[in-house]
Amino acid sequence: MNAELAKKALEKVGNPNVLVNLISRRVRQLTSGGGAMSRPLVADTGNLGAADIALLEIIEDKVGFEMPELVELTRPVGKKRKKH
Repeated sequence: MNAELAKKALEKVGNPNVLVNLISRRVRQLTSGGGAMSRPLVADTGNLGAADIALLEIIEDKVGFEMPELVELTRPVGKKRKKH
């Protein structure tokens, strides 16, 4: 995997864990064979491997993703029971 491409893609995504998941999913699609999803979305792939193609697609905004909103979790409060 090209380190320069990885750096540029990380700037686009912002979160390294999300980037790894995006690359992983796209590499699986590219290597699965058959179907429209297994074709690269970038024109010039040359001698690039599947991971580099996935990185280029992310850099060129060919692959979309959404970051979920962060929600603050709160602990549920139980109802007080009456003593008998």
